[in-house]
Amino acid sequence: MRYFIEQKGESRSFPRGDAFLAGACAAADAEVAIYLGAPVVADAGKAAVLVELTTECLAEHADEAAAESRNILGFARYRNGELPPSNVVELVRFPGSDARAIDAAKAVFEAAGLTVVVCADQPGRILDRLLRPKYNAALRFLDEGLASAEDMDKTCKLGLGYPDGPIERILRGGLSHHYDVTQALFETYGTPAYAPPRRALAAARRGGR
Repeated sequence: MRYFIEQKGESRSFPRGDAFLAGACAAADAEVAIYLGAPVVADAGKAAVLVELTTECLAEHADEAAAESRNILGFARYRNGELPPSNVVELVRFPGSDARAIDAAKAVFEAAGLTVVVCADQPGRILDRLLRPKYNAALRFLDEGLASAEDMDKTCKLGLGYPDGPIERILRGGLSHHYDVTQALFETYGTPAYAPPRRALAAARRGGR
């Protein structure tokens, strides 16, 4: 399925040089419109209109109650800090989203070798809602002296079969980045599990150092 891209600034999902950017065609020839950092434009003539999200909701870009929004979907390719993006795309839908738009969006991303999961329009989507409380707990346990970072990571890798441990994953992505994400979730939900731990807060105040 052919797609065109309207981009303003850098994209976290598809950074400069990503092969997906090179696969775009002219707007007039496209069946799917993709907006990366650019204001979304409703277009009922497209199979789907996709807008890249960061920590915000799709509802900040489109009115979910409007008929013109039925083919507008949000998406984010999961990325840990400034590391290369993963192959997982979280596709965000409204309750009334057209199933044909979802199918079209999945077809575009899957043709590029990406795996698509679908979720409701909620801050944090699937991965950050699941991961950030676990990362926060690991950082708090480290402060409490439960074990060293090395031993906590080793336990998760050898005991649970994880490819890496929580502390090393947080540090690779950056404590400051973790703070930004978990603070946004804490402000939205007020759940203590999302409250940024001391180390993340300190890193953010140091400017990420």
